[in-house]
Formats: sequence, C-alpha cells, structure tokens
Amino acid sequence: MPALRLRVRRVRKSAAPLPLPRYQSEHAAGMDLAADIDEPVTLAPLERRAIPTGLSVEIPPGYEGQVRPRSGLALKHGIGCLNAPGTIDADYRGEIQVLLVNLSNSPFSLKRGDRVAQFVVTSVARAEWLEVEALEETSRGGGGFGSTGV
Repeated sequence: MPALRLRVRRVRKSAAPLPLPRYQSEHAAGMDLAADIDEPVTLAPLERRAIPTGLSVEIPPGYEGQVRPRSGLALKHGIGCLNAPGTIDADYRGEIQVLLVNLSNSPFSLKRGDRVAQFVVTSVARAEWLEVEALEETSRGGGGFGSTGV
C-alpha cells in the first residue's frame, strides 16, 4: 500500500530543527511527536500542560491525525495525554500540541526533542443521523459498563 503523503510546516525556525516524526519500527502504527521547547519543562504531580511540537500538518479530507500517549512514558513515569486520542482534523492548520498530564507522585522533566506522544493517521467516516422510533435488537441490548463480563 502506498504511503499517504502529509504536507508539514515547521512553525518556528531553529538553527537545529528537530527531525520530522517517523515510524520507529517496520509495522508501527504511530510516529513519535517530539517536544519543540526552548527550555526544559517540569510537570509537577497532577499538572497538565500543552507541549508544542513545532509542526503544523495538512491532513487530506477523509483522514484525521490522532495524538496518543506513549506507553513507555505512561508505565515508567505516569505521563499521559489528556483528551486521548486528541483529534487533528483535516481542516486544522495550527500547531500540533500535546496535552500532557503527570499522573505520578513525582515531578517529571522534559527537554527539547523528547518524544512525548504518538501521531496516528487514520481514515474517518462521516455519519448522518437518522432518527427512528426503534433500533434493531441485539443479544447485548442496552447492557454496558462491564455487562459482558470481566
């Protein structure tokens, strides 16, 4: 399958630009986004902050970019992404920022170039609501919140 080409723009000029996001393995679904910050940033326990990536992207119609947490940061340091997955719509042209939160009991510091999230590009379907009096029955019915077992 041919790769989807994304047009990307650096929003800040730098003498030493960060590498563009890339896949870290042959079958990886996400590309790592890096922190484009001038000074180190420390997140206190339970603090949240938008971390700039220095990139804006042109996503083709019919696709979205999803900003997702990195599992290693979550497991080792308690760092997650709020609003995950964050959606970058096809018509958004602003800077991609990562909404990080420190869910640990210890401060966590980031420096320029640290990989802070994953970026997954996926297709989307547009839906149209059709109001009806009844929905098709299923074996699950209205059961939710663990109704199918542990």
